[in-house]
Amino acid sequence: MENLSNSPPLASPLTRDRIKAGGWPMLDKVPVGAYTCDHEGLITYFNASSVQIWGREPKLNDPLDRFCGSFRLFHSDGAPMRHEDCWMAKALSDNVGFNGCEVIIERASGERIPALAHANPLYGADTCLVGAVNVLVDITERKKMDELQRVDRSKNEFLATLAHELRNPLAPIHNAVEMLQSGVISPNQSAWALGTIQRQTRQMSRLIDDLLDLARITNNKLELRVFRVDLAEVVEAAVEISQPLIEERDHRLRVEMPSGLNVNDDSMRLAQVFSNLVNNAAKFTPPGGTIGIRGGREAGWVQVAVRDSGSGIAPDLLPRIFDMFTQEKARPLAPGGGLGIGLSLSQRLVMMHGGALSVSSAGKDQGSEFSVALPCAGGAAAAVLAAAVPMSALPKSNQRVGIVDDQKDAAVSLGMLLELTGREVRTAFNAAEALAMVEEFHPDVLVLDIGLPDMSGDDVAREIRSRPGGREITLIAATGWGQESDRRESQLAGIDHHLVKPIEFSKLLDVLKESHGFSLNY
Repeated sequence: MENLSNSPPLASPLTRDRIKAGGWPMLDKVPVGAYTCDHEGLITYFNASSVQIWGREPKLNDPLDRFCGSFRLFHSDGAPMRHEDCWMAKALSDNVGFNGCEVIIERASGERIPALAHANPLYGADTCLVGAVNVLVDITERKKMDELQRVDRSKNEFLATLAHELRNPLAPIHNAVEMLQSGVISPNQSAWALGTIQRQTRQMSRLIDDLLDLARITNNKLELRVFRVDLAEVVEAAVEISQPLIEERDHRLRVEMPSGLNVNDDSMRLAQVFSNLVNNAAKFTPPGGTIGIRGGREAGWVQVAVRDSGSGIAPDLLPRIFDMFTQEKARPLAPGGGLGIGLSLSQRLVMMHGGALSVSSAGKDQGSEFSVALPCAGGAAAAVLAAAVPMSALPKSNQRVGIVDDQKDAAVSLGMLLELTGREVRTAFNAAEALAMVEEFHPDVLVLDIGLPDMSGDDVAREIRSRPGGREITLIAATGWGQESDRRESQLAGIDHHLVKPIEFSKLLDVLKESHGFSLNY
């Protein structure tokens, strides 16, 4: 370890040799993972339970496996953890114990195991630091149970909210009917009663429509009617839908949508998405606030951002903001309420169009921004896909996927879609970058364009197959060449699957599910 200036003096060579030799019989029988390292971080011992967590054995006293260097580590939020910052390393550098700290360990298959680490320094008989011991407790089942309990609580809250939101319109409707039936009201009162019934029934219809749409998407029953449309016109229709709420809340609305942002999409469903986002901004922005809509084009994608000056989103809610039944009690609901399914519905509709919906917020009272990205009509990003993506075809996976295509828009857009399914993706735009990426990234699957500028994809495949570990990678050709002779050439080069552009994304997912390294992430 480089930073040991504040540590006790090291033990004698004899003591260090004893540590390096291992031998901790008291840990062999414990039902949790346990391993030790010397003062430099080299692994000196591990028990059978730790191998069950890791999925394979590391090498003892090997600099390459210093602090489990051959295993990829992550923080509890999914961010990569440097090995020199792991809990074992901290126990040595800080000379203190770190107990009950969460770490995520990635197995060779790509499966990630959450564990609680209990890392503590070890001392020799002369109180000198000789190494550290780490006890790992697999908390996969606990995490699953916590998630099930959270979902169950969310469903109960959703049902309570649904009952509340459906009852809310009934009271004014009932009162309006009573007034009309009395026969002694003025024309103005009659007009008010009829207007109230109309507004409240429209609100109930909107709630029911959202529920039905969500059910149709979940069961893959919703069909898109796709045409070439100008997104500026779609946003204009969405603003028209949301205008009454914007005026009621006295918000300032600024729209910057240049014409010519063409996409191949269902304009009615996209208008539903943008009206949901604008309504959401209006609800959670105090009266007199600001809402901005801005569109543009970038790298084969049309980007539209809806920004508000409202209450913002708490950091702990951001990762769950698109989950079904998610509500934030700390954000007071504005008139009109809601079921907490609008954002989930919007995200699923955008994904069905081959796009992505993301969110950012600096925190409480800092506003929020929702961004929609859709493939440009006729661009490489759109050409890579042959059809809209059904939600039922998006299982989550921890596969590592490499994408090689000299059309950058095609590579980046396909990568974004695969990242939506939980996969870790790297892209390369020529053969040299592809071979370097394989060496560094070690993908489970490589989606490979054949017509590369510096070397054919078939030759890249032959080179990969000749390298150590190259035969373990699933190779998928993604190419415009679809003759039988092209397929035979791919097969001779060692390519496992030959897909012809434009790729049908659901078919690609089916191929990925059959490939090495696939594991569902529930």
